Amino acid sequence: MTKAEFLNLKSVRPAPDDLPRSLRNFIDYRKSGLSLNHIVGCPLDCGYCVRHLFENFSMKRPHLIVDDEIAVQELIGHWAFRAHTTPIQIFNRATDPFLPGVKTHLFKTLEALDRRGLSNPVLVITRWRIDRSDVERLEALKNLQLTILVTWSGIHDERVEPVPSAIAAGSLEVLAKSASRVKKILYWRPIISGLNDTIDHFASARRLSELADATVFTGLFYRKEIQAYFREAGVPDLYTDLARRKILPRDTESRILAHFEGRPIFRKTSCGVAFAHGTPDFNGHFGISEICSICPEGQREICSKHHHKPDTEAVRSLARSVSLADLNGIEISDRRIVV
Repeated sequence: MTKAEFLNLKSVRPAPDDLPRSLRNFIDYRKSGLSLNHIVGCPLDCGYCVRHLFENFSMKRPHLIVDDEIAVQELIGHWAFRAHTTPIQIFNRATDPFLPGVKTHLFKTLEALDRRGLSNPVLVITRWRIDRSDVERLEALKNLQLTILVTWSGIHDERVEPVPSAIAAGSLEVLAKSASRVKKILYWRPIISGLNDTIDHFASARRLSELADATVFTGLFYRKEIQAYFREAGVPDLYTDLARRKILPRDTESRILAHFEGRPIFRKTSCGVAFAHGTPDFNGHFGISEICSICPEGQREICSKHHHKPDTEAVRSLARSVSLADLNGIEISDRRIVV
């Protein structure tokens, strides 16, 4: 099957029996909420994709692990799920949610959550095509606090990213024209020094930011598996060092912020989402001033009003729920909780 045929598939296959356990476990507890990934497989071939870490990059056709209704039931039954509170990300680890065969399941999953009256923040990340009919279906949701994050990089090297950035730009234009309840983020990533950090790239990103409710920028997730893939593809090492976190050199960030002066731009995804919806940051970054220094004053005021140091016993109660043993070793400061 050709890549074009993969990209136009209108259906997904059942997952194979030998699917790795890391992918068969379709609910992932992450630092920013619960991630639901009951479809795996993607033909987009973005070289920096996290699927390299799950040994799943070669699976080009999307496969369904469980039915959408079962996935939703297991999600809301997860030990970490709290109705109206827990942030949810859908299809953000192993496929693109707006591929033709996948978006049918995206809509069914969103509608199943919405029918339950849940108002949780829901994040959907895509670099693929969104059309007007897609937005109409998303706008029909009544309860979920939905945000679409459109990934755009401006990278032209097909060895790194074969998907034209014009597709993401077109999706953002569609959202700008037809979305109101659903919020839209320009997800500017990955920014890689020497590859897509020129003045022209900055100017393009700023123009696109006019179509979005907020812009979030971030660097490259550069692990050994991703480095190895690029080397095999003939791409020179993008950085000399590997890192557990995303890499964004300080000088690159300074130039970005100077170019975006006067526009809402954020270092953290949840900060941009909070600004778009006019709510406090659900990840509570406000205590870390060096993250929040670029946020608009109005957003800092919202987060400040909702930022409270929790009671020790409340933290201990949560620690018990995840079976942490040393309840006396908990440290609570204005910035963070250490267990």
